[in-house]
Amino acid sequence: MGRTIDFYWDLGSTNSYFALHLIKPIAARHGATVAPHPFNLGHVFRKHNYVLMEEPAAKISNRITDLYRWARRHDLAFRMPTKFPIKTSTALRGALAMRRFGKEWPFMEHIFARYWERDDASVAETSGLPTVASALGVDPDQFMTLALSEEIGRELAAETDGGLARGVFGAPTFVIGQEIYWGKDRMDFIEDDLKRPD
Repeated sequence: MGRTIDFYWDLGSTNSYFALHLIKPIAARHGATVAPHPFNLGHVFRKHNYVLMEEPAAKISNRITDLYRWARRHDLAFRMPTKFPIKTSTALRGALAMRRFGKEWPFMEHIFARYWERDDASVAETSGLPTVASALGVDPDQFMTLALSEEIGRELAAETDGGLARGVFGAPTFVIGQEIYWGKDRMDFIEDDLKRPD
C-alpha cells in the first residue's frame, strides 16, 4: 500500500501554487497518496506577529524574480497577481466543503489557476466561489451554505491547529510520517523519503 503525503497549503502562498503541481508526479511515481490540508496562514502569521509585506523591498523583489524562474523551469503559467496578499479563509473553507463532494483536489487546482495564472482574486471571496462550484458540477447554493457554516469553520480551525501541533509553521509543507518538508524546493528530499521502505 502506498504512503501518505500530508500537504498543508494556502491559496495566498505563491509556493503552494508550485508545490501543488510539483508533488503530483512524485506521488504518482511512488504510488503515494497526497492528502491536502488547508492551512490558514493568516491565522498563523497573526499568531507569530509576522507581516509578509514588511520584509525588505529587495527581498520581495528578488523573491518575485525567482518565482518566474521556477515558472519557466517547470513550464507553468504563473503570473504575479495584481491583488496580493489576499485573505484566504473563505477559499480554504471552500476546499473543505468540496471535500464533502469528493472534489477537493479539483477545487484546489481551479482556484490556484484562477488566482496565480489568471489574476482572478475573486476566488478568495464569497462573490467568486459560486462560479467555481458551478464549474465543478456542484450546486453553488448548497456549496456556499456548507462553506460558510460553523461546522466548516471549526474544521478549518482544527486543520490549522492540527498542523501547528505537528510542527507545521508555513505553507507549503509536506509531512511524511514524522518528517516535515517545508517549501516547494524540498521535492528531492521527499522523493528520497518515498524511496525508503516503510
